[in-house]
Amino acid sequence: MKTEVLQSIKKTEEESRSMIQAARAEKAKMLADARVEAENLIAKETEGAEEYKAKRISDAHADAEKKAAVIIADGEKQAASVRAESKKNLEGAVELLVNQFKVKLNV
Repeated sequence: MKTEVLQSIKKTEEESRSMIQAARAEKAKMLADARVEAENLIAKETEGAEEYKAKRISDAHADAEKKAAVIIADGEKQAASVRAESKKNLEGAVELLVNQFKVKLNV
């Protein structure tokens, strides 16, 4: 009977060791899986962040181009207005210069 008890204890110890070893292996597997999942999440989010950054830069560039086009159009309108005013005044300015030149020649 003593032998049976000792064998039972030994068997229980072996089963316990086996369970502990299996639990440790499961723990290691779970940690490895968690690391892989974390790395995948980091890679995915990094890619998402890069895409977001590229889109924001593209949107900002498009917005800047639109604003530049508006500024250029306004500048062209102002330049056309100045040219039109200059043409109106050109004849009077030429006449004034010619008259002043004539006055100086007669003196």
